Amino acid sequence: MAHAQQKNHDYHLVEPSPWPFLGSIGAFVTAFGAVCLFRWHQGEELSVFGLRTEGWGLFALGVLIVLYTMYGWWSATIRESLGGDHTRVVKLHLRYGMILFIASEVMFFVAWFWAYFDAALFINAPNEYLKLEHTGGVWPPEGIETFNPLHLPLLNTLILLTSGTTVTWAHHALLHDDREGLKWGLLITILLGLSFSYVQFVEYTHADFAFAGAIYGSTFFMATGFHGFHVIVGSIFLIVCLIRALSGHFNKEHHFGFEAAAWYWHFVDVVWLFLFACIYIWGASPHVFDA
Repeated sequence: MAHAQQKNHDYHLVEPSPWPFLGSIGAFVTAFGAVCLFRWHQGEELSVFGLRTEGWGLFALGVLIVLYTMYGWWSATIRESLGGDHTRVVKLHLRYGMILFIASEVMFFVAWFWAYFDAALFINAPNEYLKLEHTGGVWPPEGIETFNPLHLPLLNTLILLTSGTTVTWAHHALLHDDREGLKWGLLITILLGLSFSYVQFVEYTHADFAFAGAIYGSTFFMATGFHGFHVIVGSIFLIVCLIRALSGHFNKEHHFGFEAAAWYWHFVDVVWLFLFACIYIWGASPHVFDA
């Protein structure tokens, strides 16, 4: 009987978990609340089970369920790691999972670049006459004053490129068992990430165009805004890694949680370089560099 429970393989069979089910409930409530919120914003009166709602309550409840699921599920994953359940095969599969996740994120941004270039390069398409009507046949459209890429966008580019070097510094410090270098590298990277988010917020407050009512504003804010959201997620990812580093969770042999955060952060850096080159520089107004 003792041999019946003995583990003779490199795989980890997880215990029954409530998190997938709870996460699906949270995702459904979030999406349903968002639909209610959008319809309320259009002036419709909505009711759920006979109760009038604007959607905010359902949306907030769904987000809280999702956040609680994330906390509980990843806490369980960390406990498995500290308990020695992340064998060489499990770590390999975790790497495959993170690679596939980043690949899906690449395709996510491909969609926004596709929308932007479809609008910018095919202004006079005969089967899309409304595009010509709304853009005036030029890109950027008539009446749109784009940002000078050499001002705040360039500052944010330098911030993100610097953060890429500091997170690499932290990684190399961990590989050489330099705990102080790891902590300082992570802390500086987090501060740079938060600085990027603040500068982008300031940039948005000075925009001469809105999200609604114009194809340029829609494509610009969707592409750069989702990137900004990813920077916030990456900053949270790195904050968790810093807390774990301060708790002594990482060593030079076992640190995939930090490695995944570093991969994600470098992905965010690369996407920004494409955004900066394509949207801010290539898509700038002809006279914007004179400002």
